[in-house]
Amino acid sequence: MPLMAILLITGCQPKPIYTSSVENIQEKVEEFIPVTLSTDLSVLSEKEKQMLPILFETAQIMEDLYWQQTWGDRAAILNNIDNEYLKKFVQINYGPWERLNNNQSFIEGIDKKPAGAQFYPADMTKEEFAAFDSDIKSGLYTVVQRKEGNSLEAIPYSEKYKTELSRAAELLNQAAALAEDEGLRNYLTLRAEALLSNDYLASDMAWMDMKTNTIDFVVGPIETYEDALYGSKAAFESFILIKDKEWSGKLTRFASLLPQLQESLPVPAEYKAEVPGTDSDLGAYDALYYAGDCNAGSKTIAINLPNDPQVHIEKGSRKLQLKNSMRAKFDNILIPISQVVIAPEQQKHVKFDAFFENTMFHEVAHGLGIKMTLDGNQSVREAMQETASSVEEAKADILGLYMVSKLAEMGELTNKDLMDNYVTFMAGIFRSVRFGAASAHGKANMMRFNYFQEKGAFSYDQASGYYTVDFDKMTEAMNSLSAELLIMQGNGDYNKAKNMLAEMGNIRPALQADLDRIAKAGIPRDIVFNQGIDVCGLN
Repeated sequence: MPLMAILLITGCQPKPIYTSSVENIQEKVEEFIPVTLSTDLSVLSEKEKQMLPILFETAQIMEDLYWQQTWGDRAAILNNIDNEYLKKFVQINYGPWERLNNNQSFIEGIDKKPAGAQFYPADMTKEEFAAFDSDIKSGLYTVVQRKEGNSLEAIPYSEKYKTELSRAAELLNQAAALAEDEGLRNYLTLRAEALLSNDYLASDMAWMDMKTNTIDFVVGPIETYEDALYGSKAAFESFILIKDKEWSGKLTRFASLLPQLQESLPVPAEYKAEVPGTDSDLGAYDALYYAGDCNAGSKTIAINLPNDPQVHIEKGSRKLQLKNSMRAKFDNILIPISQVVIAPEQQKHVKFDAFFENTMFHEVAHGLGIKMTLDGNQSVREAMQETASSVEEAKADILGLYMVSKLAEMGELTNKDLMDNYVTFMAGIFRSVRFGAASAHGKANMMRFNYFQEKGAFSYDQASGYYTVDFDKMTEAMNSLSAELLIMQGNGDYNKAKNMLAEMGNIRPALQADLDRIAKAGIPRDIVFNQGIDVCGLN
């Protein structure tokens, strides 16, 4: 993090340190449309309602820890801004770097975002890290920092954030005491232990075993997107979720089909030799609260967890669709975008059910393919280094669409017009590409768009600015890109991934012109939440 500017004093009143480096800061804030997170809480028992305030307090701790990981002292920046729009934009981005604009700084005097956020010293070189002798330096749950004498040391999260995590563990145990569902109680208890031990495997397994709970609580250090240096450090986040049991019941059938879907992948047998766990769980939820990493910049509308390859192999993963967040994005963003860029005769194919399916099977697709390279020497994540997240997201995007087509072929999705999924998928690219190409998801979006363009999966009418999907060529491109990414991962082909991302993981001028048209139409870029205990409907 850059050094803070020197505080200027005029009389007895401090002058704000931080000012905007862009003129349109109000416009940038207003690109995020407010959405209130609430749901019908009458489905909860009295003890479950008593549990919610405890979960909100725990989630707030994850929020505070994430600020430490991405920027540092939150108060030091927010308390020294007098422009309310600038302050709001800092809060949306969890710091002074615009996440949906390639992490460009929007505050005077602050340079570009450190690739390693606050997980590593800002002045650390890759050569220095390579020479650093530590068994835990690349661990998901460690911070690398300088000690006296300027040498490096690796500190477990459980030690680095001991005060905060001890309080979070205490709260989780309080919530566990109220839990009437055995699976939820076991998970909360083990998650409390994990925060203190730095070992999350047992609690991840317990989270997989939850089947009958109504409240779900995702909490802890989870995703590695914030670490753009090595992609190996997990960031703190939390979701408070309420299960929609009726919708979830409709989705359970698909989990049992994962081994069959794995066998159907368009690659040689050795690239699909691992058998995915069949204990995977598909569910629909309404979100009550987002905290930390999942709330930064663009908002997550589906979850695929845990990330541990061992859990994937033994039990699979859980895919949670956040229905109220998803609907908000579809109605307020995707439909208006489709009216700007999709050919009028194909706009009828942009449907919420297709959006829901594409999103759901993206998450399911994370469990397909293989987690260890063919040579068996390392995990795919280790082999692919900083490209791992982008390639994995690109794989999940395209395999999600592949799975929809395969399930329709198998008769599992009835009365299915695949053109709905294809056109909705295409419109969805424009929604996601507006998040920029800096993040793992952004690079994945661009890789897919540019690949489709090169394969003729869609045509573009320059006069009207409309895109038209070619069903047959889209199908061919879907199959070939699926195979290319799966083989790349299986081979641990880091150099190919790096070259592919350099060539295709960027926004080209013609696409930027279309994105500018969307922006001029006044379509929101994303959503921002009105959320918390006072707005969720508990009172």
